[in-house]
Amino acid sequence: MMTSAPKTQSSSAAAVEQLRSQIFTGKLGAGTDHLESELAEALGMSRTPVREALLVLEGQGLVDVRPRKGVRIKPLSPADMTEIYDILTELESLAAANAARAGYSDTELSRLSVTVDEMDRALRQNDLDAWAQADDAFHHELVRLGNNSRVQSIVGMLSDQVRRARLVTLHMRPLPTRSNEDHRKLLAAIRQGDAKTAHRMHHVHRTAAKEMLIQLLRKHHLNSL
Repeated sequence: MMTSAPKTQSSSAAAVEQLRSQIFTGKLGAGTDHLESELAEALGMSRTPVREALLVLEGQGLVDVRPRKGVRIKPLSPADMTEIYDILTELESLAAANAARAGYSDTELSRLSVTVDEMDRALRQNDLDAWAQADDAFHHELVRLGNNSRVQSIVGMLSDQVRRARLVTLHMRPLPTRSNEDHRKLLAAIRQGDAKTAHRMHHVHRTAAKEMLIQLLRKHHLNSL
């Protein structure tokens, strides 16, 4: 009996990753309904790890699990994205200020610096998918450096929602040269220990990103993601 738990946990984790991937790529489309048995069969798993995975995804805001009615992939509207960005803006700006106050060394900030270089390289190569991955890594590292576990938990959940919207709009937007410049200036403010500037700069950056995303969703009549 002691040997079955790790296997179940491993299967549940694998189901989470596979289902997340299918949601983000649109294979499991927003607003669609699915039976637990259907998802288990598609993943080649038993229903137990899939059931556990769906509960995890519900906690991350990606699905609604309805007893005896299956699961629905939660759609996101422009209004939803506005609320999500408003929260992200405040929490990430707090993380930026905390990172500046922490007095990190260049070595401790090396990962943040590398992601900025990766974003610049991706734009030179006109590779928006690589840019998006580096941008995700920058924001993840920024929040980690803010050293607040509750902020990390909330931002991690909301970032999943932003990732869904960006997959749809990534190739509709202008080249994110301004975004790269913002990140480099924010890194400089953190290095200098300027918490006030770091907070202000990131707040302006995230607000501009929100406005651009909402405009794209409305322009292309994307009322549900």
